[in-house]
Amino acid sequence: MGQRTLVPDAGEVVLDEVRALGRGRLVLVLRSAGEESRCPACAQSSRRVHSRYSRQLKDLPWEGIPVGIELRVRRFFCDVGDCAQHIFTERLPNTVKRYGRRTCRVSVALEKITLALGGSAGSRLAEQLGIIASGSTLLRDLRKRARAVSVSPRVVGIDDWAWRKGQRYGTIVCDLERGKVIDLLPDRSAESTAAWLRNHPGIEIVSRDRAGLYAQAVDRAAPRAIQVADRWHLLRNLSEALIGVLAPHHRLMTEAARAVAKAPEAPLIQPSSATSNKTRAERAKQRSRDSRMIRYASVMEHLRNGLSQAEISRTMDIDRRTIRRWTRSGNFPERKPVMRTSSVEQYRRYLDQRWEQGCHNARQLWREIHDLGFTGRHSIVRNWIRKIHGPKTGRFNQAPFLPPPPRVSPRQTAWQFLKQCELNKPYLDELCRRSPEIATSTTVAREFFRLVQQRDLSAWTKWRESARHSALSSFASHLCRDEAAVLAALKYDWSNGPVEGNVHRLKLIKRSMYGRASFDLLRLRVVTVA
Repeated sequence: MGQRTLVPDAGEVVLDEVRALGRGRLVLVLRSAGEESRCPACAQSSRRVHSRYSRQLKDLPWEGIPVGIELRVRRFFCDVGDCAQHIFTERLPNTVKRYGRRTCRVSVALEKITLALGGSAGSRLAEQLGIIASGSTLLRDLRKRARAVSVSPRVVGIDDWAWRKGQRYGTIVCDLERGKVIDLLPDRSAESTAAWLRNHPGIEIVSRDRAGLYAQAVDRAAPRAIQVADRWHLLRNLSEALIGVLAPHHRLMTEAARAVAKAPEAPLIQPSSATSNKTRAERAKQRSRDSRMIRYASVMEHLRNGLSQAEISRTMDIDRRTIRRWTRSGNFPERKPVMRTSSVEQYRRYLDQRWEQGCHNARQLWREIHDLGFTGRHSIVRNWIRKIHGPKTGRFNQAPFLPPPPRVSPRQTAWQFLKQCELNKPYLDELCRRSPEIATSTTVAREFFRLVQQRDLSAWTKWRESARHSALSSFASHLCRDEAAVLAALKYDWSNGPVEGNVHRLKLIKRSMYGRASFDLLRLRVVTVA
C-alpha cells in the first residue's frame, strides 16, 4: 500500500489553505509545486507565466465529510518558435486529468466500486461514503476508461457460461498461468472461438471440457496447440456412462438390496389398497403415487404408439429428462422413502410394557409419557401406535415393525462402485453376482477411475482394449476419438479448475446486474481491466 497523503500528490501540489464552509464541507486550496512546466506539444520546459486561474475539483471525503479542492493552475508561454502550441496549461497528471472535475484518486475509487457492484449499487455505496455520483455516471466513466487487455497467453482454459441455462450460452477464456479471465465471448460456437484464437497467436496448451465444438475451434485456429481434456469432466462422463449401464437393471438392484437387507419380497409397483386404516398423510402419499403411476403409464403408452419424447414432453407438460429417465429405468420409479426417527422412540420400552398390560388408549398413553417429559402432541403418539401396533382394533400385532425395503438408484449405485464404499460392499457384491454384465462394466469403470486419479499413462492401452468388450464400449469409443486430449490430461497438470472458479464468479456478477445491463458491462466487470 502506498503512502497516504492529505493532498492528492505531494510531489505535484502544495497545500496553501484549508477552509471550513457551512453544512459540514471542507475546501483545500492547492497550487502547483513546480516552477516550470513542459509544453504538451514539443515537450520543452517553460518558466514564463502567461496567466493564472482556478479549477474546482471534488476529492475523497474525510470521515464522510465532503471535501472540495480549489486548484490554482498557471498558463505558460511556449518559447519554441515553430511550436504550434503558443500558450499551454501546466499538466498535473497524478492530481487531475485534463478537463477532469474529480481528482484521480476519486476516479480510481469509483472505478473499483463500479467493478465490484455495478452502477446503481455502486452509486448507493459511494453516497454512503460521501461521494456523490449517479449510476449512469459510474457506468459511463467505466466504459471510457476501459482498455483492451493485450496479453499473449501461453496456456488457456476454455469453457462455456450460461446466459440462460439450457437455452443460451457464451464462452469464457482464462489464462491458467495467471489464473485470470482474458476475455468473454457472447456465444458458444466453433467459429467465434476459432476467430479469438487466431487473434491471439502463441497459445501452446488449451485446457477444455469434452465439448466437440471447442476441439474443432482449436484444430482450425491453433493446430499446433496441445489440447488437454479436463480430468473432472472425464470422471463425470464415466459416472454418466455407468449410470446408463445400471439404469435398465433397476429391479435387479432392488432385489439385491432386499436380499442383503433380508427384507421380505414385495412388488416394485404395489396396487392401491383400502385407505380406511391409513393416516391422512399416508392417504395423501398414496394419491400422489397413484397420480404419478397414471402419468407414467400414459407416457409408456405414447412411446409404444410411436410418439417421440419431445412430442410427449410438449403434450403432457413433462420434462424430457424425466421421460428419458423413465424410459431407461424400464419400470415405474418409486420415490425413496424418507426415514425419520420419531420422538416417541425413546419411550418405546415403557409404551410396549403398558400395551402388554392391556392399555390400548392412545390418549391415556400420551398423558403418561407427557408426565415423563414427552413434549409432543397427542396425534404423534396416536400415529406411532398405529404404525407399530396396527390400527385401533384392540389387537396386538406380535410381529416386530419392519422398515420399508431399501430403495436404491442407479446414480447412488454408480457412485458406490466408483468410490468402492466398504459400507455397501455386500450389496455391490450381490449385484455383481446376479449380473455378470454389471460386474464387467464396474471393473472397467473402476480401472478408468484409478488411472485418471493416479495419472497412470501406461495403463491406458490395456484399459482401452478391455473397455471395447464391455457395456462401456460406447464411452470408450468416444474417448478414443479424443485420445490425444485424454492422454494429455494424464500427462500434464493443467485443468479447467480455475476456469470453473471464474465461471462461478461470473454468475455472481451476472445475477447482481438483474439482467438489465448489456454484455459489454458484464465483460468489463469480469475481465481484469489493466
